[in-house]
Amino acid sequence: MEKHQSVSIRQISRNRAEQVGYYRFLSNENVTIGELVGSLSDHCVSQVEDKHILAISDSSEINLQSHVGRLKAEGLGVVGNNTDVGFYIHPTLVLDAENGFPLGLSTVQLWTREIDHADKHERNYKKLPIEEKESYKWLRSADETQRCLSIGNAKMVTHIADRESDMYEEFTTVPNRKNHVLVRARIDRRLIGKTQSLYAYLNQQPSEGTYTVDVPADSRIGRTAREALLIVRCALVKIQRPEKLSAKDYPPSVTLYAVEAVEVNPPAGTEPIHWRLLTTHQVVCLEQALQIIRWYTWRWRIEQLFAILKTAGLNLEATQLESIAAIKRLSVLALSVAVRILQMIQGRDNPELSANLAFSDEQQQCLSTLAPTVEGHTPRQQNPYPPHSLPWATWIIARLGGWSGYKSQKPPGITTLTRGLKQFESTFFGWKLALGLLVCTP
Repeated sequence: MEKHQSVSIRQISRNRAEQVGYYRFLSNENVTIGELVGSLSDHCVSQVEDKHILAISDSSEINLQSHVGRLKAEGLGVVGNNTDVGFYIHPTLVLDAENGFPLGLSTVQLWTREIDHADKHERNYKKLPIEEKESYKWLRSADETQRCLSIGNAKMVTHIADRESDMYEEFTTVPNRKNHVLVRARIDRRLIGKTQSLYAYLNQQPSEGTYTVDVPADSRIGRTAREALLIVRCALVKIQRPEKLSAKDYPPSVTLYAVEAVEVNPPAGTEPIHWRLLTTHQVVCLEQALQIIRWYTWRWRIEQLFAILKTAGLNLEATQLESIAAIKRLSVLALSVAVRILQMIQGRDNPELSANLAFSDEQQQCLSTLAPTVEGHTPRQQNPYPPHSLPWATWIIARLGGWSGYKSQKPPGITTLTRGLKQFESTFFGWKLALGLLVCTP
């Protein structure tokens, strides 16, 4: 599936026998989710040595409501609206802290909510121990990521997540000598030794300076892309343990650094950016605060990963598989393909990156053959990147996907690259067949 950069069984199968083989593999109970996730982790281990790693976790629902009439009953559950059927996926995307380039996935969790899923009040959710809550996914991801990246000899790991992971339990259990946390605050917490709560105290701090950030478009909330000017503040804070947590299990307080970034003069009718970030990294000056903000903005990479996985790219939710267990296996395999596409997007302008990150030697030979056929007659339509670099390969794939090739045009995105990869696979199959490199089974 990685080889073909697709999750459509029909598209990646060369014949009926191979198609049946894929379906049998995905339906085989002996092929466990743990083994598939382990394969992703093993690849990640090989990429992280001596690097400071950003481990970005988030959840997304796989909505299968459009297939409800043909899905098998076993394993069916509901998603966020408690009506549509589907399941949840929670990967941890690993980035190089130096440049934000995606290196792989350290872990993936999948789970299904029961069809008769009770609400939080019915389950007395607040009084449940963290191990019995869905929120435990954050601690589990951090634990599994620590083990994965320690095997790979990562120099340091910073665990990054959005507001949902703002939990006292994470601040006290995840950090150690080689592991830090960076989360967006969701709770206006009580502070030790201060009359104000976190939000008020942070807002009273003097400005350290300003910072400009590119805000990506988000069609889900009707947001257009813009450049935002932010005022930056920071402070050392000592957060008090919530009353609901046992003194036996958690310390009375935890010391963190807080960074606030507030947008100045947002467009009319637009909600301004207002980030309050909590981290175990030291932040005592503007330079350190800007580094924290920069790392947090790279959290968007995992949103791109989900977009590639679903409608904008691989269209996982359109699968024709009928078993929830098989679709879950397919989801893990699809994530590996989505990472490859994300690597192409993030590395499309960096000639120092090798094409080996996403393409085999044989595929690069085929790309070399294709290269002259997708270049134009003018210098502006020539591939400007060194052969066998990742941008060189991405440029060719983008041209196959319908991109003009002009630098003045919008760079190729998810849809274009996904379309180009599908076109390339068809060409690659014919190229191998013509050279006698392919053995077709009846």
